[in-house]
Amino acid sequence: MSKYSENPGPIGIFDSGYGGLTIFEKITELLPQYDYIYLGDNARTPYGTRSFDVVYEFTRQCVKKLFEMGCHLVILGCNTASAKALRTIQRIDLKEIDDPNRRVLGVIHPTVEALEGLTTSKHVGIFGTAGTIQSGSYTIEIKKLFPDIKVTGEACPIWVPLVENNEYNNEGADYFIKKNIDNLLKSDPKIDTIILGCTHYPLLVDRIKQFTPENINIISQGEIVARSLQQYLLNHPEIDEKCTKNGAQRFYTTESEKKFAKSASIFLKHNISVERISI
Repeated sequence: MSKYSENPGPIGIFDSGYGGLTIFEKITELLPQYDYIYLGDNARTPYGTRSFDVVYEFTRQCVKKLFEMGCHLVILGCNTASAKALRTIQRIDLKEIDDPNRRVLGVIHPTVEALEGLTTSKHVGIFGTAGTIQSGSYTIEIKKLFPDIKVTGEACPIWVPLVENNEYNNEGADYFIKKNIDNLLKSDPKIDTIILGCTHYPLLVDRIKQFTPENINIISQGEIVARSLQQYLLNHPEIDEKCTKNGAQRFYTTESEKKFAKSASIFLKHNISVERISI
């Protein structure tokens, strides 16, 4: 028997910081009728440079917190958490909870599914944090669905700080963005599709397109994950019934409320009310 409430509750969206707000924005645009809780573990960000064990433990704690807050469905709106923690949470932690109506989903699998019909050269590039690239998670998922696709990753350690410090539209950002694009295309000139494998990167998409040949597809995750969630809820009415629908949104951070609200405005383009929470 699950120790958590069986009453319907909001959909939880978790990220190590702010990047998951790009996922949150697209999900709430497509599915505004649902209630949502967004939790940013800003006190312990970044996750991208941490080990598998640490990312798993931090992610597990945050998922548990969202369950305690009434969520039956939690989306890991974070590529690093999806890469390093999702599988263990699904295979071990959810079984220990023993609740058939409790789910945790990630952002990597639906993003990979979107490759269907996009690449003609069968050469795909991934931009991501060091943790996501080193994990090989995108390569593993792509090979499961599309074994004939060659995958090349490029870690972009400067891109997240550029976004979070609101420097991504300045000329200084161009050097780092162009450098990583050039590195990727030098590694594999046949790439015709690039996945933005970090939820911060959609804010850089105009800059990325500026230095990328026009024939290359750029895949952002927000719309893809939102459509995937919509389909998931249609396919799993038993989970949909556990999601309340009052159009409410709540935001929580493990760090400063003021700092979170200020930085969140970079991603959401509007002001929000935030509460600090302990994990």
